[in-house]
Amino acid sequence: MSAPRLWKLLPALLVTCVVGVAYAKLPAQPVDPAKAEEAKKKAAEAAKKEAEALGRAQDRVAERYRKEKGIKTSASAPAPKKKK
Repeated sequence: MSAPRLWKLLPALLVTCVVGVAYAKLPAQPVDPAKAEEAKKKAAEAAKKEAEALGRAQDRVAERYRKEKGIKTSASAPAPKKKK
């Protein structure tokens, strides 16, 4: 192997090694059950808030659509509630 070819191959090998080490998976740290439960509750609350915000946004869009199209809605018949 000639010297110039070796010097071209060496950086490629080093990059390959560095990438392999960088992507090596380390073992997961043990999770405290109390912290996991707290994180689960926070995630549930955040999901609930996001769902409510989405519902309000959809209501605003529907109301704007009805207003622009001139569609009358009856005040006595509210929109049906979603069942869980």
